[in-house]
Amino acid sequence: MTFEIAFVLLSLLGMVAALVADKMRPGMILFSVVVLFLCVGILTPKEMLEGFSNKGMITVALLFLVSEGIRQSGTLGQVIKKLLPQGKTTVFKAQLRILPSVAFISAFLNNTPVVVIFAPIIKHWARAVKLPATKFLIPLSYVTILGGICTLIGTSTNLVVHGMILEAGFEGFSMFELGKVGIFIAIAGIIYLFVFSKRLLPDARPDATVLDEDVEEGEKQHRVEAVLGARFPGINKKMKDFNFQRHYGAEVKEIKTRSGQRFVENLDEVVLHEGDTL
Repeated sequence: MTFEIAFVLLSLLGMVAALVADKMRPGMILFSVVVLFLCVGILTPKEMLEGFSNKGMITVALLFLVSEGIRQSGTLGQVIKKLLPQGKTTVFKAQLRILPSVAFISAFLNNTPVVVIFAPIIKHWARAVKLPATKFLIPLSYVTILGGICTLIGTSTNLVVHGMILEAGFEGFSMFELGKVGIFIAIAGIIYLFVFSKRLLPDARPDATVLDEDVEEGEKQHRVEAVLGARFPGINKKMKDFNFQRHYGAEVKEIKTRSGQRFVENLDEVVLHEGDTL
Protein backbone atom coordinates (compact mmCIF):
# COMPACT_ATOMS: atom_id res chain seq x y z
CA MET A 1 0.00 0.00 0.00
CA THR A 2 1.43 3.35 -1.05
CA PHE A 3 1.52 6.47 1.10
CA GLU A 4 -1.16 8.15 -1.06
CA ILE A 5 -3.59 5.25 -0.67
CA ALA A 6 -3.05 5.02 3.09
CA PHE A 7 -3.43 8.79 3.50
CA VAL A 8 -6.68 8.87 1.50
CA LEU A 9 -8.15 5.95 3.47
CA LEU A 10 -7.27 7.54 6.81
CA SER A 11 -8.63 10.91 5.66
CA LEU A 12 -11.91 9.34 4.55
CA LEU A 13 -12.25 7.52 7.88
CA GLY A 14 -11.59 10.78 9.70
CA MET A 15 -14.13 12.56 7.49
CA VAL A 16 -16.84 9.97 8.28
CA ALA A 17 -16.04 10.24 12.00
CA ALA A 18 -16.32 14.04 11.83
CA LEU A 19 -19.64 13.81 10.01
CA VAL A 20 -20.99 11.41 12.64
CA ALA A 21 -19.77 13.64 15.49
CA ASP A 22 -21.59 16.61 13.87
CA LYS A 23 -19.18 19.17 15.31
CA MET A 24 -18.76 21.09 12.04
CA ARG A 25 -20.93 21.79 9.04
CA PRO A 26 -20.80 18.90 6.53
CA GLY A 27 -19.73 21.20 3.70
CA MET A 28 -16.82 22.52 5.75
CA ILE A 29 -15.71 18.97 6.63
CA LEU A 30 -15.71 17.86 2.99
CA PHE A 31 -13.96 21.01 1.83
CA SER A 32 -11.30 20.61 4.54
CA VAL A 33 -10.50 17.09 3.33
CA VAL A 34 -10.13 18.35 -0.25
CA VAL A 35 -7.78 21.13 0.91
CA LEU A 36 -5.81 18.54 2.87
CA PHE A 37 -5.40 16.44 -0.29
CA LEU A 38 -4.25 19.57 -2.10
CA CYS A 39 -1.62 20.38 0.54
CA VAL A 40 -0.22 16.84 0.49
CA GLY A 41 -0.08 16.77 -3.30
CA ILE A 42 -2.69 14.09 -3.94
CA LEU A 43 -4.79 16.64 -5.84
CA THR A 44 -3.50 19.39 -8.09
CA PRO A 45 -5.12 22.86 -7.99
CA LYS A 46 -6.58 22.17 -11.45
CA GLU A 47 -8.16 18.90 -10.29
CA MET A 48 -9.53 20.56 -7.17
CA LEU A 49 -11.20 23.39 -9.07
CA GLU A 50 -12.59 21.11 -11.79
CA GLY A 51 -15.14 19.78 -9.35
CA PHE A 52 -16.74 23.21 -9.03
CA SER A 53 -17.16 23.40 -12.80
CA ASN A 54 -19.09 20.14 -13.00
CA LYS A 55 -22.16 20.74 -15.15
CA GLY A 56 -24.27 18.55 -12.90
CA MET A 57 -23.36 20.57 -9.81
CA ILE A 58 -24.11 23.87 -11.53
CA THR A 59 -27.46 22.54 -12.76
CA VAL A 60 -28.34 21.36 -9.23
CA ALA A 61 -27.60 24.85 -7.90
CA LEU A 62 -29.83 26.44 -10.54
CA LEU A 63 -32.62 23.95 -9.83
CA PHE A 64 -32.52 24.90 -6.16
CA LEU A 65 -33.12 28.51 -7.22
CA VAL A 66 -36.05 27.47 -9.42
CA SER A 67 -37.51 25.28 -6.66
CA GLU A 68 -37.22 28.10 -4.13
CA GLY A 69 -38.97 30.48 -6.52
CA ILE A 70 -41.84 28.07 -6.98
CA ARG A 71 -42.02 27.50 -3.22
CA GLN A 72 -42.19 31.23 -2.53
CA SER A 73 -44.92 31.70 -5.15
CA GLY A 74 -47.31 29.41 -3.28
CA THR A 75 -48.28 27.57 -6.48
CA LEU A 76 -47.55 24.10 -5.13
CA GLY A 77 -49.59 24.78 -2.02
CA GLN A 78 -52.62 25.65 -4.14
CA VAL A 79 -52.13 22.53 -6.26
CA ILE A 80 -52.08 20.13 -3.30
CA LYS A 81 -55.11 21.82 -1.72
CA LYS A 82 -57.11 21.16 -4.89
CA LEU A 83 -55.98 17.52 -4.89
CA LEU A 84 -57.05 16.86 -1.31
CA PRO A 85 -60.66 15.60 -0.99
CA GLN A 86 -62.65 17.92 1.26
CA GLY A 87 -65.53 15.63 2.14
CA LYS A 88 -65.63 12.32 3.95
CA THR A 89 -63.10 9.93 2.45
CA THR A 90 -60.87 6.96 3.23
CA VAL A 91 -57.09 6.67 3.50
CA PHE A 92 -56.90 4.65 0.29
CA LYS A 93 -59.02 7.07 -1.76
CA ALA A 94 -57.04 10.05 -0.49
CA GLN A 95 -53.71 8.36 -1.24
CA LEU A 96 -54.99 7.49 -4.70
CA ARG A 97 -55.41 11.20 -5.43
CA ILE A 98 -52.32 12.48 -3.66
CA LEU A 99 -49.44 10.05 -4.22
CA PRO A 100 -49.34 9.77 -8.05
CA SER A 101 -49.70 13.55 -8.38
CA VAL A 102 -46.88 14.24 -5.91
CA ALA A 103 -44.65 11.71 -7.71
CA PHE A 104 -45.30 13.52 -11.02
CA ILE A 105 -44.48 16.94 -9.51
CA SER A 106 -41.33 15.57 -7.89
CA ALA A 107 -40.06 14.33 -11.25
CA PHE A 108 -39.50 17.97 -12.26
CA LEU A 109 -38.60 19.62 -8.94
CA ASN A 110 -36.14 19.00 -6.15
CA ASN A 111 -37.59 16.66 -3.52
CA THR A 112 -36.95 18.83 -0.47
CA PRO A 113 -39.23 21.81 -1.25
CA VAL A 114 -42.01 19.43 -2.33
CA VAL A 115 -42.01 17.72 1.08
CA VAL A 116 -41.54 21.00 2.99
CA ILE A 117 -44.59 22.56 1.28
CA PHE A 118 -46.90 19.55 1.22
CA ALA A 119 -46.30 18.06 4.69
CA PRO A 120 -47.91 20.80 6.85
CA ILE A 121 -50.82 21.20 4.42
CA ILE A 122 -51.52 17.46 4.50
CA LYS A 123 -51.28 17.43 8.32
CA HIS A 124 -53.90 20.19 8.66
CA TRP A 125 -56.15 18.56 6.05
CA ALA A 126 -55.93 15.13 7.73
CA ARG A 127 -56.99 16.63 11.06
CA ALA A 128 -59.91 18.41 9.37
CA VAL A 129 -61.26 15.22 7.72
CA LYS A 130 -60.43 13.10 10.80
CA LEU A 131 -57.87 10.85 9.14
CA PRO A 132 -54.49 9.94 10.69
CA ALA A 133 -51.74 12.11 9.20
CA THR A 134 -49.28 9.29 9.89
CA LYS A 135 -50.80 7.40 6.95
CA PHE A 136 -49.71 10.14 4.53
CA LEU A 137 -46.42 11.70 5.67
CA ILE A 138 -44.03 8.77 5.14
CA PRO A 139 -45.71 7.87 1.81
CA LEU A 140 -45.34 11.55 0.83
CA SER A 141 -41.59 11.38 1.44
CA TYR A 142 -41.22 8.10 -0.45
CA VAL A 143 -43.19 9.12 -3.54
CA THR A 144 -41.04 12.23 -3.94
CA ILE A 145 -38.02 9.92 -4.12
CA LEU A 146 -39.79 7.56 -6.52
CA GLY A 147 -40.85 10.43 -8.75
CA GLY A 148 -37.36 11.90 -8.72
CA ILE A 149 -35.79 8.82 -10.33
CA CYS A 150 -37.93 9.15 -13.46
CA THR A 151 -36.22 12.16 -15.04
CA LEU A 152 -32.75 13.63 -15.34
CA ILE A 153 -33.61 16.67 -13.20
CA GLY A 154 -35.77 14.77 -10.71
CA THR A 155 -32.95 14.38 -8.21
CA SER A 156 -29.51 15.89 -7.81
CA THR A 157 -27.84 12.47 -7.91
CA ASN A 158 -28.94 11.93 -11.51
CA LEU A 159 -27.49 15.29 -12.55
CA VAL A 160 -24.14 14.72 -10.83
CA VAL A 161 -23.75 11.28 -12.42
CA HIS A 162 -24.76 12.76 -15.78
CA GLY A 163 -22.01 15.38 -15.44
CA MET A 164 -19.43 12.72 -14.58
CA ILE A 165 -20.42 10.66 -17.63
CA LEU A 166 -20.00 13.68 -19.89
CA GLU A 167 -16.59 14.46 -18.40
CA ALA A 168 -15.51 10.87 -19.08
CA GLY A 169 -16.22 11.43 -22.76
CA PHE A 170 -19.42 9.42 -23.04
CA GLU A 171 -22.89 10.51 -24.08
CA GLY A 172 -24.97 11.52 -21.09
CA PHE A 173 -28.59 10.84 -20.24
CA SER A 174 -31.47 12.44 -22.08
CA MET A 175 -34.26 14.09 -20.08
CA PHE A 176 -36.51 11.01 -19.87
CA GLU A 177 -34.03 8.20 -20.47
CA LEU A 178 -33.97 7.19 -16.81
CA GLY A 179 -37.76 6.93 -16.94
CA LYS A 180 -37.46 3.75 -19.01
CA VAL A 181 -36.60 2.05 -15.74
CA GLY A 182 -37.63 4.67 -13.18
CA ILE A 183 -41.31 4.79 -14.13
CA PHE A 184 -41.74 1.05 -13.51
CA ILE A 185 -39.92 1.31 -10.18
CA ALA A 186 -42.09 4.29 -9.22
CA ILE A 187 -45.30 2.47 -10.15
CA ALA A 188 -44.26 -0.61 -8.15
CA GLY A 189 -43.33 1.56 -5.16
CA ILE A 190 -46.60 3.50 -5.24
CA ILE A 191 -48.62 0.28 -5.46
CA TYR A 192 -46.69 -1.05 -2.46
CA LEU A 193 -47.58 2.11 -0.52
CA PHE A 194 -51.24 1.75 -1.45
CA VAL A 195 -51.35 -1.86 -0.27
CA PHE A 196 -49.20 -1.85 2.84
CA SER A 197 -49.07 1.70 4.26
CA LYS A 198 -52.49 1.36 5.92
CA ARG A 199 -51.37 -1.84 7.65
CA LEU A 200 -47.82 -0.90 8.59
CA LEU A 201 -48.13 2.76 9.58
CA PRO A 202 -49.62 3.64 13.00
CA ASP A 203 -52.87 5.55 13.41
CA ALA A 204 -51.21 8.08 15.71
CA ARG A 205 -47.84 8.99 17.20
CA PRO A 206 -47.87 7.91 20.86
CA ASP A 207 -44.84 10.11 21.61
CA ALA A 208 -46.44 13.30 20.24
CA THR A 209 -46.93 15.47 23.33
CA VAL A 210 -47.78 18.69 21.50
CA LEU A 211 -50.62 18.99 19.03
CA ASP A 212 -51.19 21.46 16.22
CA GLU A 213 -54.64 22.43 17.38
CA ASP A 214 -53.75 26.10 17.73
CA VAL A 215 -52.63 26.39 14.11
CA GLU A 216 -55.52 27.10 11.79
CA GLU A 217 -55.94 25.82 8.25
CA GLY A 218 -54.39 28.19 5.74
CA GLU A 219 -51.86 29.74 8.11
CA LYS A 220 -48.25 29.78 6.96
CA GLN A 221 -46.99 28.62 10.35
CA HIS A 222 -46.75 25.00 11.46
CA ARG A 223 -45.14 23.07 14.27
CA VAL A 224 -41.78 21.38 13.84
CA GLU A 225 -39.55 19.52 16.28
CA ALA A 226 -35.81 20.21 16.33
CA VAL A 227 -32.96 18.61 18.29
CA LEU A 228 -30.11 21.00 19.12
CA GLY A 229 -26.75 19.90 17.74
CA ALA A 230 -23.26 20.86 18.86
CA ARG A 231 -23.02 23.56 16.17
CA PHE A 232 -26.15 25.41 17.31
CA PRO A 233 -25.03 28.98 18.22
CA GLY A 234 -27.30 29.21 21.28
CA ILE A 235 -25.73 26.32 23.22
CA ASN A 236 -25.32 27.10 26.97
CA LYS A 237 -27.32 30.29 26.57
CA LYS A 238 -30.68 31.10 28.13
CA MET A 239 -33.64 31.24 25.81
CA LYS A 240 -34.00 34.99 26.39
CA ASP A 241 -30.41 35.51 25.19
CA PHE A 242 -31.01 33.91 21.80
CA ASN A 243 -33.53 35.49 19.45
CA PHE A 244 -35.21 32.58 17.63
CA GLN A 245 -37.58 34.92 15.86
CA ARG A 246 -34.72 36.90 14.32
CA HIS A 247 -32.53 33.92 13.44
CA TYR A 248 -35.14 31.38 12.32
CA GLY A 249 -38.48 33.16 12.15
CA ALA A 250 -39.69 30.74 14.82
CA GLU A 251 -41.24 30.83 18.27
CA VAL A 252 -40.33 28.14 20.80
CA LYS A 253 -43.40 26.60 22.45
CA GLU A 254 -41.84 23.76 24.43
CA ILE A 255 -38.42 22.48 25.49
CA LYS A 256 -37.62 18.87 26.35
CA THR A 257 -34.18 18.36 27.88
CA ARG A 258 -31.93 15.35 27.43
CA SER A 259 -32.81 14.25 30.95
CA GLY A 260 -36.51 14.14 30.10
CA GLN A 261 -37.64 17.38 31.72
CA ARG A 262 -40.36 19.26 29.88
CA PHE A 263 -40.82 23.04 29.99
CA VAL A 264 -43.80 24.92 28.57
CA GLU A 265 -43.70 27.98 30.84
CA ASN A 266 -40.97 30.48 31.75
CA LEU A 267 -38.97 29.34 28.74
CA ASP A 268 -36.82 32.48 28.78
CA GLU A 269 -34.92 31.19 31.83
CA VAL A 270 -34.21 27.71 30.41
CA VAL A 271 -30.56 27.12 29.47
CA LEU A 272 -30.16 25.38 26.12
CA HIS A 273 -27.90 22.34 25.86
CA GLU A 274 -26.83 20.00 23.09
CA GLY A 275 -29.42 17.27 22.61
CA ASP A 276 -32.37 19.31 23.89
CA THR A 277 -35.54 19.08 21.82
CA LEU A 278 -37.43 22.26 20.91
